[in-house]
Amino acid sequence: MKGDELQAGIKTLRQEDGLLIRGYGEWRADVLGKLAGEFERKLARLRNEKLSWDISAVSGLDSSGMVLLLHYLDMLEAQGCQVALTGLGQDQRKLREMIEAYAAPAVTATPPRGSRLYSLLVHAGEAVVAAGRDLVSFLSFLGENFSVLLLLLVQPWKMRWGAIVKNIEEAGVRALPIITLTSFLIGVVIAYQGAVQLQKFGANIFVVDMIAISVTRELAPLITAIVVAGRTGSSYTAQIGVMKITQEIDAMRIMGFEPHRFLVLPRVIAVMIALPLMIFFADIIGIVGGMVVANVHLNISWSEFVHRLQNVLEVKHVWIGIAKGPFFAWLIAMVGCFRGFQVSRNTESIGRYTTVSVVNAIFLVIACDALFSVVFTRLGI
Repeated sequence: MKGDELQAGIKTLRQEDGLLIRGYGEWRADVLGKLAGEFERKLARLRNEKLSWDISAVSGLDSSGMVLLLHYLDMLEAQGCQVALTGLGQDQRKLREMIEAYAAPAVTATPPRGSRLYSLLVHAGEAVVAAGRDLVSFLSFLGENFSVLLLLLVQPWKMRWGAIVKNIEEAGVRALPIITLTSFLIGVVIAYQGAVQLQKFGANIFVVDMIAISVTRELAPLITAIVVAGRTGSSYTAQIGVMKITQEIDAMRIMGFEPHRFLVLPRVIAVMIALPLMIFFADIIGIVGGMVVANVHLNISWSEFVHRLQNVLEVKHVWIGIAKGPFFAWLIAMVGCFRGFQVSRNTESIGRYTTVSVVNAIFLVIACDALFSVVFTRLGI
């Protein structure tokens, strides 16, 4: 066998009219590995050449050797080479015709004209189709969750109040440090930016108006919702995703427990309760941050700031900001839980869907806030 392997291969000879390839030895299945390696080494780099391949010295050629020969003939043609195959005996011609008759036609990838534009359109189409499927799945998820909620409203004793309280602690109480920091910094930034402009006109006191209305009506609800989306929404996706991978959700269904009642609704209700309270807390902290900057940078006393605040801050601005909370919370919790149920049975998908969950939740929160702004402006509120 070793002697056969040494006596099977090809030789290349450079001529004036092109490259001559001479095959020799027995091209059978038992030397296929050695032949493939030699073919690859000597033929893979040939480009746009005129070749003459003579196999008259090949003493034995079985079907595996013929398949290998045809494969490299196709490869050379794909590389722009002109190949003339000579030396085929009568039996070898019949073998070639039989293999070519039953072999699948080679598929050559010919990029169409304007392939970049074509690729862009394909990716855009795939993204639209994927978005449509996600939307249908999300609507189905909402419908299933709503049906479970209706059943619990009829039978409220089946509501998992302990899980709701626990999730309020996780989503609300434990988020207060980061909410405090971000709200205070937002108040500081708004006060500083306003002070730079208002000092030019000697209207320092109007910084109170800007801080009070912008923080309570827009910034505190939006920033708090974004923080909750990044913190709580992502944790919901990761928690449910891990349960999906470890087949805990499948086990719940087998035992007759409804995942929406045990996993989704307690989280949604908890965030809808916690987020308006956090927004009110963020209002206070944001105004305090602006008050500190107004006192230090604009020499507005504490009492003067509070007196001006009482005159300019209407209660409706506070209520408008707080009223956005349940809507933002519902979007964040539903998206987080929905993406958690989409996690497949591998750990890589947890990170991917957690990222998608945060991005989707933040986008929906900002879009919802823009919708509120348009509606309230139209209504003159």
